[in-house]
Amino acid sequence: MTNVILVVEDRRDWAAYYPARHLMSAQEYLDSAASFPSGRVQVINLCRNYRYLSPGYYCSLLAEARGHRVLPSVRTVNDLSRKALYGLHFESFDAALDKAMKKHRQDGERLSLKVFFGQTEHAGLAELTRQIFDQLPAPILQLEFRRRDSWTVESVRPLGIHQLKGKEEDAFAAALEAFNARVWRKVGSRRKFRYDLAMLVNPEEALPPSDSKALRLFSRAGAELGINVETVGREDYPRLAEYDALFIRETTALDHHTYQFARKAEQEGMVVMDDPGSILRCTNKIYFAELMQANKVPVPKTRFLFREGRHDVQAIVEDLGLPVVLKIPDGSFSRGITKADSAEALDTALGDYFRQSAVVLAQEFMFTDYDWRIGVLNNRPLFACQYFMSKGHWQIYNHKGGKTVAGRSRTVPIQEVPAKVLRTALKAARLMGNGLYGVDMKQSGDRVVVVEVNDNPNIDAGVEDAWLGVDLYRQIMLEFLRRMEARRLGLPA
Repeated sequence: MTNVILVVEDRRDWAAYYPARHLMSAQEYLDSAASFPSGRVQVINLCRNYRYLSPGYYCSLLAEARGHRVLPSVRTVNDLSRKALYGLHFESFDAALDKAMKKHRQDGERLSLKVFFGQTEHAGLAELTRQIFDQLPAPILQLEFRRRDSWTVESVRPLGIHQLKGKEEDAFAAALEAFNARVWRKVGSRRKFRYDLAMLVNPEEALPPSDSKALRLFSRAGAELGINVETVGREDYPRLAEYDALFIRETTALDHHTYQFARKAEQEGMVVMDDPGSILRCTNKIYFAELMQANKVPVPKTRFLFREGRHDVQAIVEDLGLPVVLKIPDGSFSRGITKADSAEALDTALGDYFRQSAVVLAQEFMFTDYDWRIGVLNNRPLFACQYFMSKGHWQIYNHKGGKTVAGRSRTVPIQEVPAKVLRTALKAARLMGNGLYGVDMKQSGDRVVVVEVNDNPNIDAGVEDAWLGVDLYRQIMLEFLRRMEARRLGLPA
C-alpha cells in the first residue's frame, strides 16, 4: 500500500485546494517525533524552494533517510541548483524542442511555460516536457526556451505552489491528481500482496520479448507467490518508485526509455531485470565481441571495421572467407545484419553501414540449421531452445517484403543439451551478470560459438515454456521474490 504525503512550507500555501488526507507542513514533516502512515510512503515535496539547507532541501534529504520515496529527490534538487548540472541533459532536449517548434511554427524568440508533473497545456511540447520531467522529476518546473540559430532550452527551475495563480492552480491540481490517480485507486487491490512488481511492456511493439499470454502467466505466477505484477508503460516512468521491482518485457536499447527505467529502478534500490549494466553489456555488439574474446569465450571470427579507417575488402575476404556477415552494433531480431556473398557486395554493404554507424562488425559466416538459445537465470540454466532458420533464409527472422517471418522452434530438456553448449553458455552469461539472459549459440560438429547474449530473452507461451510449462514463469517470479526478500532484510541479493 502506498500512502502519499504532501509537504508544504506553510499550510496556507494549500488554501486554494481541497483538503488532503496526508498534508503536512515542512516543520511537521521534519519533526523527528512525527508519525507517518504505515506501509510504503511517497512524499511530494511542495515547499517554496529547494535551496541548500532550506526546509525544502531538508524535507527531501530526510525523506530519503527515512526510506520514503520523494519527489523531487535530493539528486534532482542538486541537479536543478546549477545550470552546469542540469545543462548536461539539454543536448537531447534541444533536438526534440527544435523539431516541435518547427512543426508547430512557434513565433517569437522566447517561450516560457510552467510544467506540472511533466504535463503542459502546450500540446505541441507535451512529449518534450515529459522527457524533461523524466530526467528532472520535480512537481513544478518553469521552462525558458530561446531561439538563436535553433530553439534551445535556456533554463529549468523549480517553483513552489505559492507562486501559482488562477488557471495555473487548476492545471496543477489536475496534474497532481493524474500523477497519483493510480496509486490512490489501486490501494485496495494491493493489500493482499507482499510486494509490487512493475512489468514494463509496449503493446504496440511488433516483436515483443513476451506475448500477451506469457505476460498473463507471469502475473498469475507472481500472484501465487504474493507479488502484485502490474503491467506499466513508458508513461509510468514518474511513478516507478512505487514498486519493489521492475521486470523489463520490452526490447531494450541504450538510447531508449527501457535503459532509463532500468537506471532509475537501480537508483531507487529496486530489484530490476535486467539491470542497466546488463543492458549495456548485451545490446552493443562491439562491446560484446570484445568482452567475449578478452575472456576466451569462443565467438565467430570477428573483425572491427571503422568508418575513418582504410578497408582492404580483399584482405577481409581472405581473412574471414565468403560469405561475410556484417552487423551494426545495436541491431536486434536479425535486423541490422547483412550477408555479403562477394567482395563487391561486401564493399557496397560497408558503404551503407558506415552511413549508420562509425563501427561495423565483420564476421565469418557459419551455417547451421538452427541456433541454440540457452535461457540462464542467476547463472543457472532455465530453458533450452533450438531456433531454426526461416524457410529459404539464412536467419531465424526474415524481414523482407515488410513482413516478419520466423522459423520454427523446438524446446528441449536441459539434460539433453550437449555439455559443451551448456558450459559455454553459462560462461558467457556469467560475464554479463546474474540476471535473466538468453545465450544464442551455433554448433557445428565439435565447434561451439556464442553469437550473442540477450538481456531480455524471448519468453513466449508455447515456445520457451514448452518443456517447463507454468513452472518457467514461477521460477522467474521466485527469483524476484528471493531478491526482494534479501533487499528487505539488508542481505546481498
